[in-house]
Amino acid sequence: MSTRTADVIIVGASLAAAAAAKRLVDAGLETVILERQELPRHKICSGILSPRGHRFLIENFGPLPREVLHEPTWCRGVTFHFPSMVSLSMDFFGGTTPHLHRKYSDHWAIKRSGAEVHDKTSFVGLEQHDDHVMVRARKDGEDISYRARHVIGADGPSSPVIRALYPDYPKQIPWFFVGQKFHDIIECPLDHEYFHFWFNPDLGHYTWSHARDGQQIVGVGFKAGDNFDAKHKNVVRYFEEKHGVKLDPHSSHEGCAENFGPSLINRYVFGKGNVLVTGQAAGFLNMIGEGMSCALHSGAIAGEAIVEARLRSRPVQEMYRKMIASEVRRTTDQWNPLKIAFDKPHEADFPAALGKLSWRERGLVMRDMWRFIVLYKEFKWGRQIFKAAMSRVGAASYPAGRWS
Repeated sequence: MSTRTADVIIVGASLAAAAAAKRLVDAGLETVILERQELPRHKICSGILSPRGHRFLIENFGPLPREVLHEPTWCRGVTFHFPSMVSLSMDFFGGTTPHLHRKYSDHWAIKRSGAEVHDKTSFVGLEQHDDHVMVRARKDGEDISYRARHVIGADGPSSPVIRALYPDYPKQIPWFFVGQKFHDIIECPLDHEYFHFWFNPDLGHYTWSHARDGQQIVGVGFKAGDNFDAKHKNVVRYFEEKHGVKLDPHSSHEGCAENFGPSLINRYVFGKGNVLVTGQAAGFLNMIGEGMSCALHSGAIAGEAIVEARLRSRPVQEMYRKMIASEVRRTTDQWNPLKIAFDKPHEADFPAALGKLSWRERGLVMRDMWRFIVLYKEFKWGRQIFKAAMSRVGAASYPAGRWS
């Protein structure tokens, strides 16, 4: 079995991988991306990118071509819906943002990164040595070996790289299932210019809807083990009863496992030795479930950390953990109740929208949000969220001691 040598191996052809590869290739490092599927590959995602992520794509990869976008091609902001039937619509700071077709946007960014790509190549495992990492992979039933100075896991929430580094990690965190079904529209009063999110514990842990390519997406997130069809039917019924949304039976559906918790409680996983973990694999996820912007930025930081570590002859984990603190701060601030109440950690102005409501409506919203938060009580996150929030008071970032 021959061995392919490169400076860096990246596992997963994701947006995080594209951002990391761009930094590495620009620095002159030979970079190979491994992707188990054939490219361009399908990716389950809302596709609603934040303004910050949009700026990153333009600055690093150039203007987005039309073929990487869904219809409607842009999103104006976010609307929060509450059981009390109060709704808050918030425009994104800086204007509209694109509605990415992840199958094509990810592939476009990967190609623009300049890295060498080996698709239909599955990561099998790795072994760390003093000055290199050996990666085992498989393509078309044949075993393949790679040798690199560094490896980056940018392979999503169910990361095989993390399982190789921390075999027990999947058992140590709660897992959720996130699924979305696609419906032809009979009647839909929901504003198609917005991404809609429901703070309603009776609907599930994460409920959303938005327009895509002439259909309406109905999405539900819930604890792994619950019934997708039952959860979805309950949401569709609620939408019709409370919002007048009338939809045909779904024509297709999709779903995947998600790791919601790490960004809430500052329990990120950044790897060990010469193996870095980034993007949603590391635990980055914004409050409305948008992980693309923090994947792009954390991926770029992973690439920059490798470049800096080589230039300064420093351990790469030392550099990465120092540099990634800014992205941890930005992401975990979005879940921090003190930041939400007294600052503007999001890319839409929640305090301003709340301030436009009557005092009675504000009270209803705060009551509904509290009841929604209680839904997560079984995961024992409340105390950890509070500790993380208090540790941030007067501090530049969150404690690095909680990271793996």
